[in-house]
Amino acid sequence: MNGGDEVAAATPAGPPPALEWKFSQVFGERTAGEELQEVDIISAIEFDKTGDHLATGDRGGRVVLFERTDTKDHGGSRRDLERMDYPITRHPEFRYKTEFQSHEPEFDYLKSLEIEEKINKIRWCQTANGALFLLSTNDKTIKFWKVQEKKVKKISEMNVDPSKASSAPKPYLANGGCTDRLHNSPGNDFSIPAGGFPSLRLPVVVTSAETSLVARCRRVYAHAHDYHINSISNNSDGETFISADDLRINLWNLEISNQSFNIVDVKPGNMEDLTEVITSAEFHPNQCNMLAYSSSKGSIRLIDLRQSALCDSHAKLFEEQEAPGSRSFFTEIIASISDIKFAKDGRYLLSRDYMTLKLWDINMDSGPVSTFQVHEYLRPKLCDLYENDSIFDKFECCLSGDGSRVATGSYSNLFRVFGCSPGSTEATTLEASKNPMRRQVQTPSRPSRSLTTLTRVVRRGAESPGVDANGNSFDSATKLLHLAWHPTENSIACAAANSLYMYYA
Repeated sequence: MNGGDEVAAATPAGPPPALEWKFSQVFGERTAGEELQEVDIISAIEFDKTGDHLATGDRGGRVVLFERTDTKDHGGSRRDLERMDYPITRHPEFRYKTEFQSHEPEFDYLKSLEIEEKINKIRWCQTANGALFLLSTNDKTIKFWKVQEKKVKKISEMNVDPSKASSAPKPYLANGGCTDRLHNSPGNDFSIPAGGFPSLRLPVVVTSAETSLVARCRRVYAHAHDYHINSISNNSDGETFISADDLRINLWNLEISNQSFNIVDVKPGNMEDLTEVITSAEFHPNQCNMLAYSSSKGSIRLIDLRQSALCDSHAKLFEEQEAPGSRSFFTEIIASISDIKFAKDGRYLLSRDYMTLKLWDINMDSGPVSTFQVHEYLRPKLCDLYENDSIFDKFECCLSGDGSRVATGSYSNLFRVFGCSPGSTEATTLEASKNPMRRQVQTPSRPSRSLTTLTRVVRRGAESPGVDANGNSFDSATKLLHLAWHPTENSIACAAANSLYMYYA
């Protein structure tokens, strides 16, 4: 009998059941018929490491911060509250915290080039002394922000006794002086008592209990990129970060804004020999000497900063060989990786190209351990998608905190969640709306193309809606490019145009 129990206990558990996603919150939802403003379209989303804060950036150069409220009301972390048997709300809830203007539109007079204020990426840095720190970047300039609550200072006492002061404004001179002409003027009802004032009462500034949030730009990292910045990533050492453009990756120290080190340079001697560009870069979450970057040819390179100062040679190369006879005009375009993310433990790496999500084991460079089909139903329509430039859309991807699921966006404001545990067949399609299981096409809000014009010809054409795998109509103009997974819980934040939707399971 005991032997049978041992056999049953040794049987490996199956994959976790599929999650049932529910709507949690929406910020910035448009009312029916309300016109979408281009500057309000969200262009970046990022949770901090604790999951207690969420930041979004938009095309107007603003950064908006949200804070978690379901644990703050009790004054402790979720884990502490569970230990103390506090009643816990069933899912994370956030509220608006503050916003600030991170970037302004600029003009490069040397290149006669407009630099738009759109926030490309936001990354949270380590907190200190109750202040929040984060990096934000547009196409050319990275900024380091400190957001802190400061107590409001007020004046409690005034020089003039309110009981003797008139409601009418009086002409005073600097340093409390007055002239006979002013003092004796008919319109002045202020009089000096006999014997003068016994003492001069100076205004007293006191700190009130009220607080206000102040965002201050601590550093500006500029003039280091000739091409548009597509990625920034913090190092686990808490002191450095990288920034990547189409051809170079630079290493910065957070405290030094006037110099950076070029660690990757793929620019050929002759630009006509250029065959690929850098599309995304990210530091390893635990090992401060390792980072990965992806290319427009569908490859991912893992580099070790200990090998050499200029890391043009990679430690490992991850790429999937194309099937013989499958090559077409669109092969390289759809192979281009738009985003890469490390899993929390650093063992796995997730990449997103136009058609698929791929999960890689960094110890196995022979091929991906899992491939998830996202846009396979669009393969017959690649020509139309090329004509309207949708084929160049850059979709982001994310992993759950435990690494058991991955998610990415699609068209018609849909996003997809896949289970990546062994044996899992979970593949859920959700819509960014108050009813995530409903399919609808919202008002088109087509973002402008990002400018990776080095390796492609730009052709414009008419937008054409198509049909997805389930026979539902889809519109390539409504696209869900940006999303983020809460670091410790099954909660996803995603952007549909100017609206921030949050879901939990």
